[in-house]
Amino acid sequence: MIQVTILRGRDESVRGIEINGHAGFAEYGQDVICAAVSALALNMANSVEAFTDDHFEGSIAEDDGAFTFSFPEKMSSESQLLMKSLILGLENIRDEYGAEYINFRSREV
Repeated sequence: MIQVTILRGRDESVRGIEINGHAGFAEYGQDVICAAVSALALNMANSVEAFTDDHFEGSIAEDDGAFTFSFPEKMSSESQLLMKSLILGLENIRDEYGAEYINFRSREV
């Protein structure tokens, strides 16, 4: 199962995201859920870098594909929109394929 942790500020703004695990929908290298989640996460990170001046921290673990991305400082409304768009896309995947493949939780930061 993919575990998505949404990092939220006290004001409920999205401050970052952590994505861990594998969906287990299909064999490794053939899993469309993992591929879709990866594509959405990387596109969000690339979009923040290309279209905003916001400072962010991010990493991808090569061994297990864990993805972390956060804004340690103030973030623009554009970055907030990109993060919300990522979450919407991930929720749509969950709704289409089932909660047994992708789970959400929030953590205040």
